[in-house]
Amino acid sequence: MLTRRIFAGSIPAVLAAPAWAADSFQSFLAGIRLEALRSGVGAGTLDRALTGVQPNQKVLDHYNHQPEFTLSWAQYRALVVTDQRAQAGRAAVQYNATLIQAVEDRYGVGSGVVVGIWGLESSFGEKTGDYSVIDALATLAWKTRRAAFFRSELLAALRILDAGDITPGRMTGSYAGAMGQPQFMPTSYLRYAVDFEGNGRRDIWTSKADSLASIANYLASSGWRTGQGWGEQITVPVSFDTTLAGRDSRRPVAEWARMGVRRLDGGALRLSELQAAVLLPDGVAGDAFLAYPNFAAIRRYNPSDYYAIAVGLIGDSVTA
Repeated sequence: MLTRRIFAGSIPAVLAAPAWAADSFQSFLAGIRLEALRSGVGAGTLDRALTGVQPNQKVLDHYNHQPEFTLSWAQYRALVVTDQRAQAGRAAVQYNATLIQAVEDRYGVGSGVVVGIWGLESSFGEKTGDYSVIDALATLAWKTRRAAFFRSELLAALRILDAGDITPGRMTGSYAGAMGQPQFMPTSYLRYAVDFEGNGRRDIWTSKADSLASIANYLASSGWRTGQGWGEQITVPVSFDTTLAGRDSRRPVAEWARMGVRRLDGGALRLSELQAAVLLPDGVAGDAFLAYPNFAAIRRYNPSDYYAIAVGLIGDSVTA
C-alpha cells in the first residue's frame, strides 16, 4: 500500500493557477473522460465525478514536500505500537467480537493481523482522511512524476463510482488517494474489497464489516496460511551470526532453535517444521523477531518490515 502522510498546513486548498495551467488541467480531464468512456464508465457518472474538479494545491504540496527521515526500529515501534493504540484496539475487538470472529471464519486469516492493519491504517476506523479522492488523484495524475500510476488509480476510482458503491462526495481518503478504513488505493479496492454485509455495496468508508472483511480478503489472496500466525518476538544468543538474519534467509524453525534462538519468555520455539527468517531490525543488540511465511502476506499490503512487525505486535496485544 502507498505510504500515507497527512500534514496540517495553511496552504490554500485550491491551486491559484495561471490561465494556461487551468487550460492544461481541463484538457487533462477531457482526456480522462474520453478514456473512461471508452472503458465503459457511464457519461452520467463522469458528469457527477468530474464537474467542478480543480487541481488541489494542498495535495501537491504534501506530495512534493514529504519530509525525508529515517527512523530506527526502536523509534518506529515507540511511535506506532503504543499503549494508547493497544487500549483502543482492545476496546474495538471487544465491541466487534462477533463480527471479527465471523470474518476470521470466512477467510481463515487470524483476527489479530486484520485488526492490526485496521489499527495502523485508520486507528480502527477513526481516521480515514477527508480529501476528495477524485480531486486528489486528478491533481496527482496531472502534475507529478508518478502521473501514470495516479492516472490508473483515477480511472479505477471512476469505475468504482460507476458501480454505485459510493458517491463522489463520500469518496474520501488521504491526499494520495488511499480510501476508507483499510486505506485501499482504488485498484486494490477493485481487486479485494468485499460486500460482507450483503447489501449490494462494498463500503469500506462506513461499514466495519466490509472494511475488516476486505482486509482479510486482501491477506487471504496474498497467500495467508491459516493457523500459522505472522511470527513472534524472540531472543538470539550473543554469539548469533548476524549474516544469517534477513527476510530472505529462511530455515526450519527447528534449525534456529539449535542455534540458540528462543521465544521472548525463554521457552522453546513452536511450529518447528515451518520455514522462518530471523529479523534484527536494529541489529543484534535490539529486538529480534522470527518471521513465518505469513509475514510475506502482510508485506504485500505494505512492503515494509517495520510495518509488518508492527501489525503483528499490535494484533497480538489486542487479541491476547
